[in-house]
Formats: sequence, C-alpha cells, structure tokens
Amino acid sequence: MKQELIVEKSLNNNVIIAAHPVYKEVVLIGKGIGFNKSKGDKVLFDQADKLFLLKDEQEKEQYMHLLTHVDRDIMSFMNDVLFYVEEKMGIPLNEHIHVALTDHLAFAIHRVHKNIPFNNPFLFEIESLYPKEYQVASEVVQKVKNELHVAFPEGEIGFIALHIHSAVTDKSMRDLNKNHKLITKMIDVIEQHLDIRLVKGDINYNRLIQHLHRAIERVYQGEQLGEQQKLAEMLKMTYPICYNLAWKLIKVMQKQLNRPVDETEVLYLTIHLQRLTNKI
Repeated sequence: MKQELIVEKSLNNNVIIAAHPVYKEVVLIGKGIGFNKSKGDKVLFDQADKLFLLKDEQEKEQYMHLLTHVDRDIMSFMNDVLFYVEEKMGIPLNEHIHVALTDHLAFAIHRVHKNIPFNNPFLFEIESLYPKEYQVASEVVQKVKNELHVAFPEGEIGFIALHIHSAVTDKSMRDLNKNHKLITKMIDVIEQHLDIRLVKGDINYNRLIQHLHRAIERVYQGEQLGEQQKLAEMLKMTYPICYNLAWKLIKVMQKQLNRPVDETEVLYLTIHLQRLTNKI
C-alpha cells in the first residue's frame, strides 16, 4: 500500500506542507501536487519529486514568507534549480539552501531590475577554492538568463557558488564569508610587508589562497601538523623576512578565529611566501 500523508497547507500548485508519521511536518515539492488540495486532504508520498524538512522554526517562517512574497514562476524555477544543483554535485544538499539560495536569487533579481550596482570582491578566490561549485553556479546563472530573462553580473556566480558549497558541506554562509574576509586581510598584509602586488591567476597566488583556506580548516578541526624543528631553524635563517611575516599572519588568524593555530603552519606559510618573491 502506498504511503499517504495528510495535507496541512497547500502553498501553491507545486508545493504543500504535510504531516509525516516520522518527521512530523515536511515540505513536498512536485508538479501539480498542491492543485485543488486543502487542509486534511490526503496526498500520496510517491507524488512528490522531493521532500525536505525545515526543522528550524525561523527557517520555516522565512520559507513561508518567500512563498507569499516571491513570484510563483520564480519559486517554481528555484525548485528546478535545486534539483539540478543536487544532481550536478552528486550529493544531497542541506535543506537550508531552499531558503537561503531562493531568498538570495529573489533579491538578486530585484537588484538587476532596479539597476542596483553590485560586485563581489571574493570572486577569484571562490573560483579557485571551489571550482566544481563555481561551474555549477555558472550554469545556474545561465539558466536564470535563459528562463527568466535576467542577466546577472559575474559576481553573482561567486555568491551562488558559496551557497552551493554551504549546502554540500553544512557550513554556514556566515562562516564562509568570515573566512574569505580573513584570507583577503592576510593577502593585504602580505602585499604590504613584501611590497608586492599579487597577480590573481598566477599559479603561486592560487597555491597560496588554497593553502590559507586549508590552514583555516585545520584550525577549526584542531589538526596538528607535527613538529619540524630542523626545518624551522633552516627557514628562519635562510628566509627571515618571510618567516617573520608568516608569524604575523598566524597572529592575524588567531585573533580573527579566536582559536589556537599550530606553530608548524608558520613553516609552510614561509615556503609559500618565499615562492611569491620568485626566489624559490
């Protein structure tokens, strides 16, 4: 016998909220699933293309708000986009993306219609760090152009990529943006102390960005790299400027993340910094 759920509320022709015996309240998405449905009606579980939970009450309220304030065509389009993103990434997305990315794209469309200028200072770093998410985000932007006839500025690719990365890694957008600001700050410190202008796209720049990102991840995870006393002594003597700068960067990380940073990170940072001076 096919499982039946009880409709609590039909949000539109394609979205309903239903009572589930295990998950209590679920959102069901499917073509025509909400058509002529009222509270108390039964709906077959198999009719839904996708089921997701909004456990957080605030997220649930935000989603309900979006459904009443965002154009139905855009909401329907967003459901298709989320299916597409999940298929391309090959892993389930955290349910919060239903609210976060829908809200972001609805506002981005509003910005375009109102000709509000917009740029993304982290665009290159995002592309370098999350190439798969960036590619899928580029395809989403093309879908928006083809189906909604809205042309996003390039910077939107970066923000959509961040939302996708957030949904596949279960990291908050707040933490991701905080980390990108920290990387930008460290790049500024490097340019000032080495008196150089880093070239985005240069292979050593890319390596540095990726290394800084991994170093931040290691801090969050409390990962230890192991003591390298002989290497430390050699680098301190051979590359004193980069070694001292690496210590400054470690202190910036500690202050911004409010967590201890493994001292061995200094050694790997020194090597990356020396590469930037074209002396390794």
